[in-house]
Amino acid sequence: MSHVPLSTKGTRVDIQGLRAVAVSLVVIYHLAPARLSGGFVGVDVFFVISGFLITSHLIARPPRAPRDLLAFWGRRIRRLLPASLTVLTATLIASRAILPDTQWESTAQQSKAAALYFVNWRLAHDAVDYLAAESAPTPVQHFWSLSVEEQFYLVWPVLILLLGLLAVLTRQGTKTWFAIGLGAVVMASFAWSIHETATNPPAAYFVTPTRVWELGAGGLLALASSTGILSGLAARVRIVLAWCGLLGILAVSLIYTGNTPFPGWEAGVPVAAAALVILADAPTGGFSPLIGLGVRPVQWLGDVSYSVYLWHWPLIVLIPAMLHHGRTRADAVVILVVSLLLAAVTKRWVEDTFRTAAWNRRLIPTYAIGALGMAVVVGLSTSVISQVHHLEAINKHQLAAALLSDDPCLGAGFNDPAHHCTTPKGAPIPTPALAAKDKSNAYPEVSHGKDCWSYVPDFPSITCEFGDPHGSVHVALTGNSHAGHWLPALEKVAKQRHWRVTTYLASRCALSDVEQTFDTHADAQSCQRWVQNTTRTIVKTHPDLLVISNRISVTTWGASSLHDSLPAYRKGYQRTLRQFTEAKVPTVVLRDTPAPVGTGINVPDCVAEHSDDLDACSAPVAEWLPPDPSIPVVRRLHSPWLHALDFTDRICDGDVCHGLVGGVIAYFDGSHMTATFNQTLAPYLGPDLAALVKNHVR
Repeated sequence: MSHVPLSTKGTRVDIQGLRAVAVSLVVIYHLAPARLSGGFVGVDVFFVISGFLITSHLIARPPRAPRDLLAFWGRRIRRLLPASLTVLTATLIASRAILPDTQWESTAQQSKAAALYFVNWRLAHDAVDYLAAESAPTPVQHFWSLSVEEQFYLVWPVLILLLGLLAVLTRQGTKTWFAIGLGAVVMASFAWSIHETATNPPAAYFVTPTRVWELGAGGLLALASSTGILSGLAARVRIVLAWCGLLGILAVSLIYTGNTPFPGWEAGVPVAAAALVILADAPTGGFSPLIGLGVRPVQWLGDVSYSVYLWHWPLIVLIPAMLHHGRTRADAVVILVVSLLLAAVTKRWVEDTFRTAAWNRRLIPTYAIGALGMAVVVGLSTSVISQVHHLEAINKHQLAAALLSDDPCLGAGFNDPAHHCTTPKGAPIPTPALAAKDKSNAYPEVSHGKDCWSYVPDFPSITCEFGDPHGSVHVALTGNSHAGHWLPALEKVAKQRHWRVTTYLASRCALSDVEQTFDTHADAQSCQRWVQNTTRTIVKTHPDLLVISNRISVTTWGASSLHDSLPAYRKGYQRTLRQFTEAKVPTVVLRDTPAPVGTGINVPDCVAEHSDDLDACSAPVAEWLPPDPSIPVVRRLHSPWLHALDFTDRICDGDVCHGLVGGVIAYFDGSHMTATFNQTLAPYLGPDLAALVKNHVR
């Protein structure tokens, strides 16, 4: 006897209800993450549902020829692309009108990638890029999960076709080959997911190989269901199993947090729970969860869940930006209501229209409409990117002219009391959009591919050369990204004085001989090895001057906070700096610069959004000046070979630090100095360094 509950449309009520649960978890998590810290597992529930439904169709009518594959992909195009491309187009246009120009290019780049369904790979790259990870989220980044699904839909039917051919060639049952082939893919993907989550967690969250097993689990579930594996179970048992699955999903959505390693084996819990609900195929009556899942509002939400998912995130990003304030509770209510309204309209007039239209049933119109929609989004994105690049070219000429003017009040010189400067008028330089890219030559996007940074997981030894390659004075610059942002000023000094500069730079890893917290313990150990190897290399090469600067951005391993980590950092600096002093390497430690770290302020975005009220991009020195555990160590060692320099008074005006100093945007994100502003510090850095070189170089 069949227990498959059907709605009037022939859709399983429990699956529609599960869709509603999944999208509710995701939306609540995005609107109020503190209240539902693990709501992101709603995406995993969606993956299981998609894998189950798609595989159910495929094994019921296995593809046997290329035309069958084209027909399958055509149905996916009709079902998914019209709504997604509509939302992408609307979001791209709205973003251009609402967001600051600092975010136009990143939104356009991700929109293009989303339209072509590979944005998850772009986000994976950005997730492991320390600086990109600090960028504001775009209104289309939630398309990563749709990209994973589309890539799955592209490969999965081909795999099933090949397995079907193997069954014919070997004269074995198709379900046997399906179980072997699909099971092997699921196991391999699950193993890779565990490995990548342990070794490269930021990228593991987004990339397809770590997620295929979740969709594949739904596929194996479809295969198991087709055998009637639970057909003999009593209705009461099915109801209990369904409730266990639902409670499991709710439990992990409350227990998991952003610190939970994911996907990895932890994703197996919501995946298994979702699979249990589907496999149980709970009947109506008694205490069945269908009492709640089957009510009309829940079924409607499940019906429009795809469009709700598409619309809710762009609104979360765009509505607060339009209102020029952080998201409030009232905004959350508005976002929720507007998401539901737009979803209803999109479902009725976009999804259903294109899916059921008679003219769109044939393959050629289907593929043509899909290609046209993609072309529209790609074309709009390319247009926005071209506009940004055109404006940047103009702004670069203006910036070059300003730097050639030798205005003593430009940038850091504004805070020099000897200059008697007045508040500059006119647009800031660089412009906010250009400031976001105004980085030192240590970055590959600036130096045409030359990457001078050492990264997780291995932290290899990497050096780059700057300045006069034949210079008789050799200067080494080392530390993490807050050493790298001093390179423009150091290059300017080196050019004037014919010095040769070698960089030893690492992303996030401070030059303190202590285990620092990274995503894995192996990464922490790699960072410490880099510190030790770099220290030995510098001692061996014995430069004429060593310049060190670091930002303390992570705790030491096992510490609960940065404050609690400071004693360990000081001990680590003492071990490191003592090696330089014992080797008589002239060393200068640049105190870490003030910046709005941890405040959520991205300075170029802030300047673009508050051009009429730049005080919003300022704060007291006490709020922006980070602790620097290396400075007390310099004082404690009290060596003639070790010195400290502090340029806070050239960056901050009295008791207040500003994101815009002397008409120059001082930071290209929330903590790193722009190359332009750092160059204006060269007149103050140069004499101090030259004096140290003169005292120690014979």
